[in-house]
Amino acid sequence: MYDALKVAQWFIVRNEFEKASGDGEDLSLLKLLKLLYYAEGCSLALDNGSLFEDNIIAWEHGPVVPSVYHHYNADPFHLPCDEEAEDAAREIAPKDAQILEMVYNVFGQYSAWGLRNMTHQEKPWKDATHNGEVLNGIIDRQTMKEYFKKNYIEQ
Repeated sequence: MYDALKVAQWFIVRNEFEKASGDGEDLSLLKLLKLLYYAEGCSLALDNGSLFEDNIIAWEHGPVVPSVYHHYNADPFHLPCDEEAEDAAREIAPKDAQILEMVYNVFGQYSAWGLRNMTHQEKPWKDATHNGEVLNGIIDRQTMKEYFKKNYIEQ
């Protein structure tokens, strides 16, 4: 298991690689937070276990890992791809990087707001918020595992 920030930094580095090839655009904090949620859900559904221990909280604009949010919220549209991020990305094991790459390729094609809207239609966020009525609930990982297995992995 990793610190959630290391997984986030993997996505930042991956996005910078895509931008360098001329295909990508800047990665916002909102999109990064949704990619973390989808990465955790896919990892669980593939019986790979959790990528990180941090709770995923149901906020108004979807699932959030608070520690990652607070690390980057000072400048949410300019996430630094620095030496620290590159070092962190290299610490991700190949089998986990393969899942992150899959998530980036599938979910990274959507806009931040598109991902936000997707999460609001999914059982894990809906259950944690009682259909959007109560915010700040912890998104249950068992619910994520079952939902992602049924809706993303088995499809």
